[in-house]
Amino acid sequence: MTKTDDLTKMMQDMMSAFPVDGSAIQDAFKTQAALGEKLSKVAIEAAEKSTEISSKWTKDTLSKLAEVTKLKEEPADYQKAVTDYASAQAEMTAETMAAFAEVAKKVQMETVELMLAAGKDFSEDATAAVKKATSDATAAAKKATSTAK
Repeated sequence: MTKTDDLTKMMQDMMSAFPVDGSAIQDAFKTQAALGEKLSKVAIEAAEKSTEISSKWTKDTLSKLAEVTKLKEEPADYQKAVTDYASAQAEMTAETMAAFAEVAKKVQMETVELMLAAGKDFSEDATAAVKKATSDATAAAKKATSTAK
């Protein structure tokens, strides 16, 4: 009668011959978490600034609109008030869009800087992990060949 091989034992032996470096995985996770934190900070700051811009625009619009709704002595004064409001609104809109563009530009620049730095960090982590894995695999292969002899 033939004896069947214990596949579980064979898999355990094979996996132990090629150990996995958990610290490399942990370092990669830490690098990823740090990048996520920095990107979140950029996004939150942009949202805060955008909210400030929107709030100011709304307040300015309402104050200009209040002028339009005030009682006027002459009918022509209503036309002037509406014209003044439209002119002021066009100017405020241009200024507001420029402010939003500045926020977007800042976010873009900071994101590119973070991604370049992260790419460098990831590359360094990967290089270190590959060097360590190569060293461990070479050592395991040497050990396996010396044990087999």
